[in-house]
Amino acid sequence: MTPPKDTAFAFQAVYHYIVGLIEVASGTTEQKLPSLRQLALRLGVSVSTTKYAYALLEDEGRIYAKARFGYFTRSIPAAPVAISSANLLDHVFASARRPGMLALSSDAPAMLLSLQGPLLTMERELTRQYPHSHAPLYQSLGEPELRAALAERYTRSAHNHWQAEQVYIGADLSSVVELSLSALNLGGTVALVESPCSWAILRQLQAANIRVIEMPLGDDGRFDLPALKALLTRESVRLAVLSSTVNIPQGQLMPAHDKQQICDWLAESDIWLFENDTWGELSFSDSPARYRDFADPDKLLVFSTFDKIIGGEAPYGYVLCRQQAAQFHRLFMQRGFRLSPIRQKAIARLYSSRRIDQHLTTLRALLLKRMQQLQTLLEEHGNGQWQVVAPQGGASFWLKAVRPINMQRVFERLLTERIVIAPGEIFSQQGAWKQHLRLSYTLDWDKDIGHAVKRLAQAFTEENRVYSP
Repeated sequence: MTPPKDTAFAFQAVYHYIVGLIEVASGTTEQKLPSLRQLALRLGVSVSTTKYAYALLEDEGRIYAKARFGYFTRSIPAAPVAISSANLLDHVFASARRPGMLALSSDAPAMLLSLQGPLLTMERELTRQYPHSHAPLYQSLGEPELRAALAERYTRSAHNHWQAEQVYIGADLSSVVELSLSALNLGGTVALVESPCSWAILRQLQAANIRVIEMPLGDDGRFDLPALKALLTRESVRLAVLSSTVNIPQGQLMPAHDKQQICDWLAESDIWLFENDTWGELSFSDSPARYRDFADPDKLLVFSTFDKIIGGEAPYGYVLCRQQAAQFHRLFMQRGFRLSPIRQKAIARLYSSRRIDQHLTTLRALLLKRMQQLQTLLEEHGNGQWQVVAPQGGASFWLKAVRPINMQRVFERLLTERIVIAPGEIFSQQGAWKQHLRLSYTLDWDKDIGHAVKRLAQAFTEENRVYSP
């Protein structure tokens, strides 16, 4: 098929424009394209030119015509993508970062409400106040003012206090956890972790050649305590990694008496407690119990990061530990983090001015509101296909399929519609939690989240048809 000579150049432009529309609309459902006249008016060409472009695309099998309704894209089922458990995590996070994707897999509370504006304003003010500092440009252990602010924040009493020299700040969470494991000589040992467990923690333990034992949490966020006691008796555990308040990613709270019992057992066996405080400030209840309230202070390390609360402009990680100061100093100096002193001072001022506390009050209320909105959508569109347990904090639901399902294929189906979920198995080294997924409510709520939940339900339905014997 050859276009008329006087329309050849216009045709090429129209053809490529329609191809762009098709690519944007690509997915498992058909999409209506503009009519011949609409497109001609939009692009300033003749109807015959748009008709020819549509005809060629129809010949190519990319679109089709419905009598009296116009032209539509073809629904093209995505080819099955073979994804091994080993690289599923990478695929999830690479997909979530692609342009145009709706990442229901996110875990970024600051997406709803960040402190980046106040942080940068404070930084500009400090830059004017201290244009030429005579102090060393980079502090190897972190800026003293920020270390002091964190020590003050974590101090609860005269018997449970921290000093600035016991706080260490690094480039990100992974790097400070890595250095902590080295400083305490825990590489190659055995670690107990709650399961499901943060994928970032699992990767860091794996990198340190640590054998991980996963202890599953019940739907209520509690361990089977007799089973845990038997495990600690049976295994030579040197390290336990546990969430300070809200379990990650499950979103439940463990009772205070359970935490006290666990800390007693850890102390009896001389086991290090690494308390993950990443979500520690995001419980919906007031003053939740933390493991550090009961732990042996000489076998306790607390780690966290600023970006969950402040935003991406504050990516630094930090640890608090009372032991092996010389080892921490040596390793942090060798790593030589080059962190902005002014940015760290600005973060410290957000703490000392109590701006962080005001922000957290608002952020927790907003998280609770969005959680309730998503819960309503999940209950409205789920059709009994998943179990919804309202989280007690954090930023996500931990959904369980009621009937057996291939969650990885649900993930693949939704990718074709530019929707990303986090299958439960990425939160386990052993590939557990295959019937679960993490679904975030820290989303861009200007988008049609209701439609995304409907599509998730449809993907469950479609996969159940395939999965059923």
